Amino acid sequence: MARTTTTASNGRTRVRAKEERLPPHIDVPVIGTLTLPPPDRLVFYGVLGALGAFGVIEWPVALVVGFGHYLSEQRRFPALRQAGLAAEAA
Repeated sequence: MARTTTTASNGRTRVRAKEERLPPHIDVPVIGTLTLPPPDRLVFYGVLGALGAFGVIEWPVALVVGFGHYLSEQRRFPALRQAGLAAEAA
């Protein structure tokens, strides 16, 4: 747990433990544990899926855009980021 210090108006300092919030997880039987993205990204993926479902854009385009967006949001995998930068430069 992380600790935060605050100073009250009377000059006293308080130390409070701040709980770190973990992203929600879903246990899928065959795949394993999946981490849900933040709500704004879920909305993006939902709208992208709806556009594909209603035929506004083709399914392969929706999949490529969604997968590309997912890969661009990954900060934990520098190899993927470097591969994306190399593809962008080409």
